[in-house]
Amino acid sequence: MVERTLLNIKPDAVERNLIGEIIRRVEAKGYRIVSIDKHQLTQKEAEAFYEIHKGKPFFDELVEFISSGPCVPMVVEGENVIEGMRELIGATDPAKAAEGTVRKDFAESITRNSVHASDAAETAGEEIAFFFEKRRLI
Repeated sequence: MVERTLLNIKPDAVERNLIGEIIRRVEAKGYRIVSIDKHQLTQKEAEAFYEIHKGKPFFDELVEFISSGPCVPMVVEGENVIEGMRELIGATDPAKAAEGTVRKDFAESITRNSVHASDAAETAGEEIAFFFEKRRLI
């Protein structure tokens, strides 16, 4: 089934010039980038995006990190892309991520883990809408 998901390259990976390599890996899997942007979240935007984690001990650190520099959100489309992106990026904790995944190869820590990808169709819809207006999606 053709789906769309959000993949967001986080500030740590942007800072280390990993945008091209991450995109290369996405496209090598046969997925299509529908829309892409470069954006620095404000603290309020970061709090809204990660609202699901509000009240958890890592929330403030996560908000501070994601708003610390530009990120590169993109809408990715393809067959079973939600599951495929989750496999491509690996576990949140890079120490537990499978060999060859983005997080195993590039993440610095659980927080500075290079990328975010939606975990389900409903979340993908919400996260895509957060970053992109419908008119920008082809």
